[in-house]
Amino acid sequence: MSETVFSVSPVVLSAPGRAVALELRVSAPVSGSDLPVILLSHGQGHSNNLSSLNGYAPLANFWAAHGFVVIQPTHLSSTTLSLDPNTPGAPMYWRSRAEDMTRILDQLDVIEAAVPELLGRLDRNRVAVAGHSMGGHTASLLLGARLTDPHDGTEVNLAEPRIKAGVLLAAPGKGGDALTEFVAESYPFLLTTDFSEMTTPALVVVGDKDVSGHLTVRGPGWHADPYFLSPGPKALLTLFDAEHGLGGISGYDVAETTDESPERVSAVQRLTWAYLRSTLYPSSDYPSSDWQAACDALTGGSDPLGRVETK
Repeated sequence: MSETVFSVSPVVLSAPGRAVALELRVSAPVSGSDLPVILLSHGQGHSNNLSSLNGYAPLANFWAAHGFVVIQPTHLSSTTLSLDPNTPGAPMYWRSRAEDMTRILDQLDVIEAAVPELLGRLDRNRVAVAGHSMGGHTASLLLGARLTDPHDGTEVNLAEPRIKAGVLLAAPGKGGDALTEFVAESYPFLLTTDFSEMTTPALVVVGDKDVSGHLTVRGPGWHADPYFLSPGPKALLTLFDAEHGLGGISGYDVAETTDESPERVSAVQRLTWAYLRSTLYPSSDYPSSDWQAACDALTGGSDPLGRVETK
């Protein structure tokens, strides 16, 4: 049963050393206590505003209506900020993106003070991260994936132990010869992605028609790398006929969605919610039954929307 939701933005966090202050949207059910938290990292689509705290309403609203507090930062890579292209970390700000999430967790008291309706209602021991596309890369780093900093050759470990589960939505896969020549030259941080230490439980969501030819030469299977190349426990949701927008998760009726499908978005909403509930509350039979019911609904009938596998 869904709850009435409220949303507050912008909540502004002081961020010394960052090009601009960190702005957030906070969405939550109007009632309830001990609410788990989802940090939602936006991607880098063509629209001017979806890649910011203003995007991903289909996911943020659903999760909040089903008992989560959803916190959405505007990363420095957002076109809404119009930063100088010579700003350190440009254009993707891969390190800053992950650091944004750690900064949020460090300042939950500040967020509660700015949104007094949340005061004392957060369950800080049940935190998840979710991200789409480039946001999926951000989420993978927080879940334990590693890379080599192309500027100084050091191994980068941005794993956040306060995050207990994750959802990777059409996230980038491995680097090396899987990347297009343009991506390898323009975004060298993607060359060395290593999922072997990504031990935090996660659901990897992919579309079997998500070719992403601007990113990879491997085709749709590339987006499943975070599942196959990381240790368990993990789950893989493959959506049939889905492209990079996974039916339209980045916003309602957005032009850049090439595979618009309310049914597909509904499946993503329900399966991601059920997965996070079952993972964050492993000792409770109720969330586990929700996950199984969501999987059964996906695969049931004469025209299944996708399949789920686990390890």
